[in-house]
Amino acid sequence: MSGFEAEFAKQTDVHARDSSTRLRSRVLGAALVAALGVLASGSAESAPAAPADMLPVPGGTFTMGAEDEGEQDERPAHSVTVAAFLLDVDEVTNEKYAACVKAGKCRAPDSLAGSKLTHGMPAVFKKPDHPVVGVSWSDARAYCEFRGKRLPREAEWERAARGDDGRRYVWGNDAPDPKRHGVFGGQATTRPVHGYPDGRGPYGHFDLAGNVWEWIEDEYDPYAYRRETAGRGMPGSCAEILETQNELRRTGKQGFTGTNPIPVECEHVLRGGAYNYRASGIRASNRVHHPGSFRIAVAGFRCAKSPG
Repeated sequence: MSGFEAEFAKQTDVHARDSSTRLRSRVLGAALVAALGVLASGSAESAPAAPADMLPVPGGTFTMGAEDEGEQDERPAHSVTVAAFLLDVDEVTNEKYAACVKAGKCRAPDSLAGSKLTHGMPAVFKKPDHPVVGVSWSDARAYCEFRGKRLPREAEWERAARGDDGRRYVWGNDAPDPKRHGVFGGQATTRPVHGYPDGRGPYGHFDLAGNVWEWIEDEYDPYAYRRETAGRGMPGSCAEILETQNELRRTGKQGFTGTNPIPVECEHVLRGGAYNYRASGIRASNRVHHPGSFRIAVAGFRCAKSPG
């Protein structure tokens, strides 16, 4: 087990195979939620048509970040405009990822042997319908490319999680309930994807809150929301990010990188929370970051796609 895993375990408080017919029937209900969300949205562009395993997210302007809660890197709340895109209904499962490994386009996930984050049950994390974990940022990127997709940008992910109403949580503003909303709140393992309909996002996506943290395309920028590019959802360059991190160290500023040390490299964003994460931190605006090389039991991903 890496030294990081021991530290991460402290910091985070510690379905069987579907046929294509069943998958389509599952997605129909989620698609209805997405359609209703689009109809109710006054600021949204038309959403693109989606394949069976994805749902559309309409383009538009939404509120990203938070004004008076969370860490300093979540502030200020600000308006961001994104184009319409498609996002996987579910987190990528072990079964789906295995197809990429078999095709020789992805490397196998980490075995998780000895990881304290599995609580002695690594076999549970490897079940076919559980989200794949033990994959790095580059592993996630390779899989999405194998499927003709890509990783979502951070602004896209938050757009899919918050819609047009600025909700605090993926499902709305009700307090988090692990029995209704998702796999979080100090649970010991992941669970099958697509299991909490009450926890769906505004456009019908499952598990945007909990089960596993999701790798994001963007590099983590503590000052992303303060830059001139914030309205387009764009972080600074790696050089600007490194300069910011050096400034945070030099001036002793706190609260920009959570309880994690200030990075010394350009790390990548993860979003959404995981099975072991505290319920109070499952806000849709919460930002986490780790080196892209990490292959840990709490990190997986889902893919996005631009229309056309």
